Amino acid sequence: MRSGFVSLVGRPNVGKSTLLNQIIGKKVAITSSKPQTTRNMIQGIYNEPDIQIVFVDTPGIHKPSHKLGSYLNRQAYYSIDDVDVILFLVDASETFGKGNQYIIDKLKETDKPVILVLNKIDCLSKDTLLEKINVYKDLYPFKEIVPVSALKNNNTDTLISVLKNYLPDSIPYYEQNQITNKPLTFTIAEIVREKVFELTDQEVPHSLTCVVEAIEKGENSYHIHVAIIVDRDSLKKIVIGSRGSKIKEIGIRSRKELEELLEKKVYLETYVKTIPKWRDKEKYLAEFGFHEFE
Repeated sequence: MRSGFVSLVGRPNVGKSTLLNQIIGKKVAITSSKPQTTRNMIQGIYNEPDIQIVFVDTPGIHKPSHKLGSYLNRQAYYSIDDVDVILFLVDASETFGKGNQYIIDKLKETDKPVILVLNKIDCLSKDTLLEKINVYKDLYPFKEIVPVSALKNNNTDTLISVLKNYLPDSIPYYEQNQITNKPLTFTIAEIVREKVFELTDQEVPHSLTCVVEAIEKGENSYHIHVAIIVDRDSLKKIVIGSRGSKIKEIGIRSRKELEELLEKKVYLETYVKTIPKWRDKEKYLAEFGFHEFE
């Protein structure tokens, strides 16, 4: 048995959650075209008969503008120090910039092996990809450089083969059939949040979170109540939509995916609650699951 913890770090919207879902083979982290979708360290557990890799998906490292943003960065920094291997994921279709340089500078503070993952190679020609590899290889002593397309599941098997060489442990940390460390309530809230992302504009997602306030499991069904938390009434109106049209669609999409996940009938009630400046109030950050790291 070979096992170990592997952190996925990178700037927002480079495809960390998409890559995690492809590797695990099931959806363990929500995805969106909007940056900073991931807000918690989500462990996705990859199992083979003699291999267990615990992937830690982290929030994108960015310049924070509120306490929540600072918390997200600290989660990412914490994961750099508390794993066995680091995957530094970059969007190969973008020009190297200050954001990636900032992360590389952070990586220089660790002695963990770092593997560079060049994502979105489906958007590049072979010549351009070689140019990108040449740019990055001189910036940091990466143990390996692996090009992938997380969206198209291209070359992810090679990444797994490479990772096997860096797993230091010899015991399983989770059962072989377990794919994530997160509880069901977390997954439900994240699915609803993802549907809000799909149906709202750029500004709204950063100002909201979702919380499961009640869940009742019946013999053949679930009754679930989810609160969508926003920080001002103008956003509440947007999420609800004209005559409740948008929140109705959020509920329809969420319920469909939840029924596929739970394999039971789901009765879902969603409503929107305004809590001004919740992202800057430690009371609510703790209440909504954004716990501090010491």
